[in-house]
Amino acid sequence: MDSTVSLMLIAALIAVSAFFSTAELAVAASRRVRLRQMLEQGDVRAQQVMHVQDQPGDYFTVIQIGQNSVAILGGIVGEGAFSPFIQMILRTFQVSPERAETAGLLLSFVIVTSLFILLSDLFPKRLGMVAPEKVAVSVVGPMRIFLAVFRPVVWFFSHLTDALFKLLGLPTRRDDSITSDDIRAMAHAGAEAGVLAAREHQVIENVFELETRTVTSAMTGRERIVHFLLDDSELLIRARIDQYPHSTYLVCKGSIDHVVGYVDSKHLLSRVLNSLPISLEADGLINKVLIVPDRLTLSELLTQFRQAQDDFAVIVNEYSLVVGIITINDVMSTVMGGLVISMDEEQIVQRDANSWLIDGMTPIPDVMQALELDDLPLQEDYETLAGFMMVMLRRIPKRTDVVVWGGFRFEVMDVDSYKIDQVMVTRELATPATYHIDADSSST
Repeated sequence: MDSTVSLMLIAALIAVSAFFSTAELAVAASRRVRLRQMLEQGDVRAQQVMHVQDQPGDYFTVIQIGQNSVAILGGIVGEGAFSPFIQMILRTFQVSPERAETAGLLLSFVIVTSLFILLSDLFPKRLGMVAPEKVAVSVVGPMRIFLAVFRPVVWFFSHLTDALFKLLGLPTRRDDSITSDDIRAMAHAGAEAGVLAAREHQVIENVFELETRTVTSAMTGRERIVHFLLDDSELLIRARIDQYPHSTYLVCKGSIDHVVGYVDSKHLLSRVLNSLPISLEADGLINKVLIVPDRLTLSELLTQFRQAQDDFAVIVNEYSLVVGIITINDVMSTVMGGLVISMDEEQIVQRDANSWLIDGMTPIPDVMQALELDDLPLQEDYETLAGFMMVMLRRIPKRTDVVVWGGFRFEVMDVDSYKIDQVMVTRELATPATYHIDADSSST
């Protein structure tokens, strides 16, 4: 065969192989969400690409038939495509004809193989990865023609492949369902690429944590609940409202563990404006309160809020003792995080690159996130940083007590009536293999 014809055939085969490589990777890498957007914008070819993704068997069978056919023809045609030119060059250097012929065939094979690797494999596949959806909608039309031409062969190999999949118990269709982990991964990638701001990324993470975080992680603790007793005098009620202005107050009988209901401050204000005495025993003043267990997740709480058409709940433990109260705003603050919480209200304040001042009542998931920790010891035994310190020390912590774990030093900075107010967390330069506790000269 004439060398010029051989070179033209090689170029044509490389082009065909490059087309098949591009078509293969572009369809496989196309994102379903992006294809739906293109379809909504009027590009009907996106529907054809999604159909191929739903039933990829025939499509990839044609690609494999084409690529293997091209590879065989390329081997036949390319064996001596460059050989005459190489032999002519070598003879000018007075290389013997036998050696020139052998070297020519070898170098011709290397050149043709290199061209196929570069131009029909690496380059088109990288092109398909850069903009897979745009490339996929461009090649899906021509590929439909190839499907029609090779229909009998495609039918044979497709059914043979399906039989193998069934024999091995493998799924024949791609699973395009999107999980929470997929969304988190995309959000993380978007944050790293600068598409999402750090706080926006955090909001997305917090939304998914509603399924795992319990109500106690967002509640107002028992010791901070401002409540009225049913027989409180008007003078005491006025003084408490003036000292602790809130929109809702819990009403109890005898003690905080005997909840009667709650009262809205607007109803109390209405009585004042109408020159009526403030008595909690007045008809219609106390509202029925929603009682929820402390094991409820924030997601389940939102469901109960919606069913009860309320936005305020009392949290009780297994002994029917009140452990806290929670409102819809508390849940939303958990989701929005730093977007709505002022610096004075933040539970975690980063002082520098290696130290944090953390409120003792900070939920453990928030602590782990701030410190970039994957786990903590005995994590199922506590829910807050204060609980972590108690479990690790095996007693009520005192000021200056220290726990060192996972390369971090946790030091109790302030204790108020056995309640840990603040903990200083410092990153240690050398990460210890185990943990130890510095407290009254005891260590573990």
